[in-house]
Amino acid sequence: MPTTDDDDPYTPHSGDRRWSAEHYDLRLDYRVATNRLDGTATITARALEPLDRVVLDLHGLTVDRVDVDGHRAKKVSSSTHKVTVTPAATIAADTVFTVHLRYRGSPRPVRSPWGPLGWEELTDGVIVAAQPTGAPSWFPCNDRPDDKATYRVEIATEAAYDVLANGELLAKERDRVGTRWTYATTEPMATYLATVQIGRYRTTKLRSGDVPVTLHHPADLAAAAKTDFGQVPAMLALFGDRFGPYPFAAYGVVVTDDELEIPLEAHGLAVFGRNHVDGEHGTDRLIAHELAHQWFGNSVTVTRWRDIWLHEGFACYAEWLWSEERGADTADALADRYRQGLLDQPEDLVVGDPGARDMFDDRVYKRGALALHAVRRTVGDDAFFAGLRRITEEHRHGSVTVPDVLGAFADASGRSVEAVRAVTGPWIDEAAVPTLPAGQQSAPPAG
Repeated sequence: MPTTDDDDPYTPHSGDRRWSAEHYDLRLDYRVATNRLDGTATITARALEPLDRVVLDLHGLTVDRVDVDGHRAKKVSSSTHKVTVTPAATIAADTVFTVHLRYRGSPRPVRSPWGPLGWEELTDGVIVAAQPTGAPSWFPCNDRPDDKATYRVEIATEAAYDVLANGELLAKERDRVGTRWTYATTEPMATYLATVQIGRYRTTKLRSGDVPVTLHHPADLAAAAKTDFGQVPAMLALFGDRFGPYPFAAYGVVVTDDELEIPLEAHGLAVFGRNHVDGEHGTDRLIAHELAHQWFGNSVTVTRWRDIWLHEGFACYAEWLWSEERGADTADALADRYRQGLLDQPEDLVVGDPGARDMFDDRVYKRGALALHAVRRTVGDDAFFAGLRRITEEHRHGSVTVPDVLGAFADASGRSVEAVRAVTGPWIDEAAVPTLPAGQQSAPPAG
């Protein structure tokens, strides 16, 4: 499929901007022992222009049949990464339609510049970590961060395993495969945040306020995991005050029995490896980071991947807020430390457009956080945190752009967008490392 001017230049071969998904209904049978997946997907979508074909992202799986609005497709052609469906008749613009696909195969990760993405076998189970383009490794979709939909996912697998997915667990029933688990996600969710975790887990519920917190972990890590993640309720209270209400009904944490290079966020969930659990709070920073993504990344999601600092810079800054809250290093001290660290690295990255290969470079995280700290120092705590809450309220379960963020801080502080851009611009739009403004902070708002 040729690219168009509307394609995301960081992921030009992902997604189709001529239609938008509204709901995914997935019914999957999976065998851990053989890595065999048999599935059906029913996608409810809206045509944004007349469609003589519907192009979906799907990686390495075989499609056996496709129906559009209950009628067998006129033609179906598949490549390694795409399925092109020709309906019996052209779909008119602004029409809601359904595509039903039956597919099968042995799911495997999508190879990418950022490593393997998507459905991946563990030693004894499965992990799905799809950011940014791994969702097609297990279901057909319109794989764009700005194309959010609701989901219903049924997954049947051997009875010895637990299946964890986004949203609310609606049912757990015996099935010919073993056990069938049914989940529903009622908030609009980006495809890359859809996840399935399969393993042998114990479940611990943590005492919390209004947000239920559930921890899934290997049996031998019960005590250590409960200790390390025991501060999640306090983090939820802090971030709820600073960022606004938690955007989902509950929060889940999965600790895999395998070691993982980095923790991973998903809609309403975070995934850690056993190497991230020591029972001594050794990964509090990472725990805070992944939790903050529920606001910035999962509820409020970038429109284009070039703006990834709006996810990672905000989550990184949340680490500093947690440090400040628990009486460790202040955000001021951390900002000075990380700015000094940037001076020891090449000053050749523009965070506002780092390029696809470098969009997860650590400098994107740190410079993004420093841009936020520069705003905080300039406008003061009241306006800064009011701006954060405005962003999460106005773009809740939606998409966000850099002008949206600058506008929120401008409105909250009574400044112009240009004035706010003058503060963030040296950190985001230029490669050289600037100095931080000398403005004084007031005390953070009471939690």
